[in-house]
Amino acid sequence: MGFLDPTLCARLLKIHPDVRAFPLVPSPSLRHFPRMTGPRYTKLAQSLPATVPFVGPEAQERAMGHPFAARIGANENIFGPSPKAITAMQKAAGDIWMYGDPESFDLRHALAAHHSIALENLVVGEGIDGLLGYLVRLLIGEGDAVVTSEGAYPTFNYHVAGFGGTLHKVPYRDDAEDLAALLAKAATVDAKLVYFANPDNPMGSWCAGEDIVAQLDNIPDGCLLLLDEAYVELAPEGTAPAIDINDPRVVRMRTFSKAYGMAGARVGYAMGEATNIRAFEKIRNHFGMNRAAQAGALAALQDTSWLAATCAKVEASRQHITKVTAKHGFKALPSATNFVAVDCGRDGAYAKAILDGLVARGIFARMPFVAPQNRCIRVSCAPEAEITLLDKALGEALADLT
Repeated sequence: MGFLDPTLCARLLKIHPDVRAFPLVPSPSLRHFPRMTGPRYTKLAQSLPATVPFVGPEAQERAMGHPFAARIGANENIFGPSPKAITAMQKAAGDIWMYGDPESFDLRHALAAHHSIALENLVVGEGIDGLLGYLVRLLIGEGDAVVTSEGAYPTFNYHVAGFGGTLHKVPYRDDAEDLAALLAKAATVDAKLVYFANPDNPMGSWCAGEDIVAQLDNIPDGCLLLLDEAYVELAPEGTAPAIDINDPRVVRMRTFSKAYGMAGARVGYAMGEATNIRAFEKIRNHFGMNRAAQAGALAALQDTSWLAATCAKVEASRQHITKVTAKHGFKALPSATNFVAVDCGRDGAYAKAILDGLVARGIFARMPFVAPQNRCIRVSCAPEAEITLLDKALGEALADLT
């Protein structure tokens, strides 16, 4: 027979005089459980490190005990979503007791019309991150070869590792992903999947769409090219390649997290040849889409004037960041995204010291994690007030290093 915790027992006696009639429940600290070996995890799960692709700013705030003064490190669109999207989500909140439409019917129809493609060429999912997980699950088993760039988006690598794939990495070339080298590596290792982001995270670089088209015939047989186009709405005209939607060698992914300013809503979509897109239906979470997020994304897509205004604000902020960081002796790299990679001029240790100085002063920023790109820090585009805080913090951080 177990025993009630003495403190709990005393409290119960005050509340209920018949507490002695209650069944005795062992105190958590005194319970004895039968010996067990624990869940029988797969060998793959047992082999994986207990890591995550990113540590969120919220986790850092909890560790510091106070919020950041400027949140300019997560590639979020701080200029925010269309007011029409907010209104649509607020209206949909009254119906949040219902599941979201598992087919995302209205949003898919609008997106298909927006891109002049057929409905069967498009699937909606929980942001590009969710869609990446589905695509890797469809294609990659234990030991299957996957090619990406060294230092590119780590969440993709996280999914590949989670399904047992073998990652082969190609270095950046002049701070940009090298599609020709990626495809050459894919042919060498018999890769089933190649990841290529245009524009790129974390460097903000991009290539012309026609350069991508010129490489399509170099995709090895049996290999799929994944184009991550999360930032393409913010890029110069001609960045998006003109690829036939029925080309089975390519799947493209886009999101409402960046230019549309809806990162917290988690809405993304994949486009491609109908058979490839239909395969997602076999394994995706059909009730994974938030009902309010679906409504917000539809309204955001239709508010083209807000998107244009946001792109203009992002461009102005890129120029502002360039001027502010130049004042401190740094060089902002050209960017086609809503963030700027800032070359600190030395090595990764120096850039990390600057980053730590910014964080200590309430500025949330990040940096690439692979040399030589880790000589940079990465700053999200933001309204003038946040960049002014960055300016002040940079000066103070540098003063501490001299």
